[in-house]
Amino acid sequence: ATMMAQIDVLLEAGHPYSEVVNESVIEAVDSLCPYMHYRGVAFMVDNCSFTAKTGSRKWAPRFDYILDQLAYTAVDNGKPVDEDIISAFQNHRVHAAVTACCELRPSVDISVGSASSTKEIVIE
Repeated sequence: ATMMAQIDVLLEAGHPYSEVVNESVIEAVDSLCPYMHYRGVAFMVDNCSFTAKTGSRKWAPRFDYILDQLAYTAVDNGKPVDEDIISAFQNHRVHAAVTACCELRPSVDISVGSASSTKEIVIE
């Protein structure tokens, strides 16, 4: 949802599809996700710019609350999913742009090869 919101904001501001796809999808999948998996979200946030760090620390608890206390519980309690939202996502015009951009760029495999920074606790 947040990735699609960013896509919509950038498109509405007149950004070209190539930039929208790179900034919203490719960068997340190729760079941020492997890095977060390797070092953890907290490490990544600690090493961001002041603005990004402040924004993520301000909005993360609010986003977490919305998911945990409102969205997940609504689904668990049987509230129907809004099929219009699902359809809007599936039919969004950015999917064709993602396909085109991925066909034009070389394959990228960012691999971080050492152990995670997460401390493992072994109880014997």
